[in-house]
Amino acid sequence: MSVGTEWDGPQVPVSGDGGEAATFALASAAYRDNGLEEIKKADNDWHQSTVKPGRKWATIFRPNLGEAFSRAVADRMLAPGRKPLIQSFGADPQVIVEHCLAANNIRRDRDNRLSLLMVACGLIFLPGLIGWLVVFQLRRFVARRDAKRAGWLASALLYGVGLLAALFLLKMPFHGFWAWYARAAVVAPVLGWFLARRICERTAKDLRARWDGLLSGSSVGAKVPEAVPRSPGETAAEQLRQSLARLSAEQQSNSVFYAGPKGILGMGTRWGAWQLAEDLVSADPTREIHPFRSWDVVRAIHDQLRMLERGPLNTGGFPRPSIRHWIVTPIGEKAAAVSRPEGTDVEAFQVKSHAIQDICNKQQFGSGDRHYLGVQWTLWDGQLVITMLITVTVLHETLRIEVTGHALGPVNPLFTAKPEAPTKEVTKSLKPWETRTVKLPLVPTDEVVRLAARAPLTWYPPLLNWLGGSLVLPEPFGLRHAWADQPWRHRFMADDALRAATPVLRVVHSAAMRVLEDNGVDTEKFGNRSSVLSGLVQDPTPRKADLYDA
Repeated sequence: MSVGTEWDGPQVPVSGDGGEAATFALASAAYRDNGLEEIKKADNDWHQSTVKPGRKWATIFRPNLGEAFSRAVADRMLAPGRKPLIQSFGADPQVIVEHCLAANNIRRDRDNRLSLLMVACGLIFLPGLIGWLVVFQLRRFVARRDAKRAGWLASALLYGVGLLAALFLLKMPFHGFWAWYARAAVVAPVLGWFLARRICERTAKDLRARWDGLLSGSSVGAKVPEAVPRSPGETAAEQLRQSLARLSAEQQSNSVFYAGPKGILGMGTRWGAWQLAEDLVSADPTREIHPFRSWDVVRAIHDQLRMLERGPLNTGGFPRPSIRHWIVTPIGEKAAAVSRPEGTDVEAFQVKSHAIQDICNKQQFGSGDRHYLGVQWTLWDGQLVITMLITVTVLHETLRIEVTGHALGPVNPLFTAKPEAPTKEVTKSLKPWETRTVKLPLVPTDEVVRLAARAPLTWYPPLLNWLGGSLVLPEPFGLRHAWADQPWRHRFMADDALRAATPVLRVVHSAAMRVLEDNGVDTEKFGNRSSVLSGLVQDPTPRKADLYDA
């Protein structure tokens, strides 16, 4: 990110990057006003978020999905001294975080106005404010007790208290100054509610417009002016800028983590594996094999994979893939954190080339990191990430070339749902057998009260989280894989994942054969084994390759 005098929002992914749909779908969560419990519907089998409950008697302070999501994501990904993150393949995490910051700014402006309103109409008339808040808290409690009669009981409670308040105003038990103060304590919070409703509706329209714009492809920009320091003394802005730069650098890291049945975090579970393993025998019995290393085979495969986008027929075919060398670190299936490689062999989260070669040639058995050559496609606007990983090992006289397939599916439909205007079906008065749709206020009464009550406490988030609860993100955390579904329920996505295996496998075998022949190895057995694998790879059924039946 460059430092300038103006901030124009996040960098929109250019055509061909393939991450717009998934990125904007996840970013839209920052602007949503759904209930916080909705996030549980987006959890998958391996990564579950936790809704940390607040105090039972303070449900009026409970956050909605957008408030909790934007705060949790911004804190987790930008906090100083944070734990390492998992790369978000198929999405741009910086854009998502910037939208979370922008959503927080919009809500902060609203809360500032509501806080001033609470002081003018609430704090000065504190007894009346406390009384009305208790009424609304009881109303929320009643609404949760009985689903069938909740609406009627809650409304009856509010109307009953309103009637008592009107009688109190008419038959005032006090005289003089306290009589007028008591009347103001009853009326001022109600007047404040009407003003607060206008503020809340204006902000809600803005948030929903951004939510809809992101999912409609209108490229809504995130305004984060505090990310651009305008003077040397703005340490907070400089720290935020550095945090965003670190996030982008970590996204480009070539270090990933294998978590057992969860697969490689960020790439999805392993659905298929094909192995070519035969003895290294000299093609000429009178001569020895010319010495070569695993890296020589890997480098030849790397060069040949660059030709995947080319074919003999002009029929479309593969788009240009991303071909990278990966260092894979094993972690426990239930590990709550990861630790990235450090030392002189690592620079800006990137394992250097000479270290990659050493791992490829030497760390093939026992503990330690492993080397994989990966070819990756980001398809369906980032909703599908296909990764084929190749590893080459030599143990004694046996050369083994293994190709594994990984697939990361689309983000959960919760993130792709557009905002809908609140409505309700009611029975017609003259035709009770028919119903009609009635539009409801964008911000209902209880929501205005909730926002106004939370506003003064937003200056100290720990207290607000203690009272109302918060969202705890799944660890090890990465934005893309945490809420990804399996691609096998989508026919075309499944077809794309399965079709990629055969061309990659044959290119790998072809390149390996050429290296073996150049170094005097008898390739007859390798060729026979390759033909067998070419038949096995036609199997159209994805399997849970990481769940060993032992």
